[in-house]
Amino acid sequence: MTETRRAGAWWRAFALCAAAAFLAAPEARGQATQPAGKPKTIKALLVSDIHFEPFWDPAKAARLRTAPVSEWNAILGGPASADQAARFAELLKACKVRAADTSYPLYKSSLLAIHADAKGAKFAVLSGDLISHDFSCKFESVFSKETPAEYRAFVEKTIDFVMRSLRGALPGVPVYAGLGNNDSDCGDYKLDPDSAFLEDIGKTMTADFLAGDRTEAQRTFGEGGFYSARLPAPMEHTRIVVLDNLFMARQYSTCGGKDNPDPASTQIAWMEQQLDAARRGHEKVWVMSHIPPGVNPYATATRVLDLCGGGKPQMFLKSEALPEAMAGYGDVIALAIFAHTHMDEMRLLKSAPGAPPRDVAIKMVASISPIDGNNSTFAVAEIDAATAQLRDYRVFVASNQTGVDTQWTEEYDFAKTYQKDAFTAASAGDLIAGFKADPTAQDPASQSYIRNYSAGGGPRALGAFWQPYTCALRNDGPDAFRECVCGKTASSQ
Repeated sequence: MTETRRAGAWWRAFALCAAAAFLAAPEARGQATQPAGKPKTIKALLVSDIHFEPFWDPAKAARLRTAPVSEWNAILGGPASADQAARFAELLKACKVRAADTSYPLYKSSLLAIHADAKGAKFAVLSGDLISHDFSCKFESVFSKETPAEYRAFVEKTIDFVMRSLRGALPGVPVYAGLGNNDSDCGDYKLDPDSAFLEDIGKTMTADFLAGDRTEAQRTFGEGGFYSARLPAPMEHTRIVVLDNLFMARQYSTCGGKDNPDPASTQIAWMEQQLDAARRGHEKVWVMSHIPPGVNPYATATRVLDLCGGGKPQMFLKSEALPEAMAGYGDVIALAIFAHTHMDEMRLLKSAPGAPPRDVAIKMVASISPIDGNNSTFAVAEIDAATAQLRDYRVFVASNQTGVDTQWTEEYDFAKTYQKDAFTAASAGDLIAGFKADPTAQDPASQSYIRNYSAGGGPRALGAFWQPYTCALRNDGPDAFRECVCGKTASSQ
């Protein structure tokens, strides 16, 4: 049997097993699985920052470029090239990439774990960064003298492959995905609104949406990578609002290298319209985007900025327009999902002073990519179908970063670890207040958070900057953050 046929046989077997398991699940047969007297809860998959690496075996990249996406598994699943390790190491060095992203073996292992541990999920959310870091440099290094159109085609095929594969792991389950700062046809943090790229990718992203949502979602995705869609039954009166806040990032520019504030302001105005309509219609909303609002505490700490001497913290976004727009919609936003840092985190958006207490809880989803020294993770959430509330979530972690002989185990359970009935603005606020009151991280909750922040360890030792980190969890503005770290006098400098 040729390598193509062997790999194809593996993937067909995986798909058949996945479909059989889905059909055998009690949920698929319509059988009740919820104990009487308890809220009706469902499962959902939370995953982010896959950063799939099609250049892991550079010798196969040329075949991927010309082959349809339906043949990628067969190509990628075949035996590695004799010089794979050397050529990939050379590619990383040439592009100055700090480490490897998600190889095919690691993604395959992740999909098998998702199929096993998220079985019965009613929907999945993928909060951006589907393709690997420094994608454009790798493409140019492997393929010389290629046109922008050929580059765009390869980016689109890679995103299509990631989405098809994830849907294959959970057959029949809709995947609601957004774009990250790497997911572009012209480079990291670069993107043009109203582009052929966004129009094409919008069709890929919305392929399994409910028919009544698909047309409008494709239209808005083509405008700027944003959309709104109803979450599937048995979720009640709940929709997801997805933004592409690459346009709001500090580093953003158009493909031509120019600043353009219009896509960001357009999306925020559109989001507010969606939230106002949901409030009038008594709907609940999940808001999802890639780059979190507020202070980047890791970048602020590693740059050794003199905050208390007047230095400004590093911010994720160019302005506070997004968090200011979201704050105050806590009666509508049941959950906000962000990612980007590759770490397992939480945040809280506080209502404006004097406004009704409508805080918004943020869950930041950790990465599949191990590029920051962390092991791959994903989360399986338990959702109250009537209120859209995140009742609990369990995080699953890989035993290594290769995907070879990898074992996946439960890292922690939110409700059990923190003794909370649900992940809400109130419970997140309580936890964050406890972290802030524990500057030396002695409490069990603080120690658990530090331990689970970077799955499997890694170089980001949160304990080293715990005190300023806790100030970033509920103070999204730079002045509020400096005041928390330094005292009230700092904000006046």
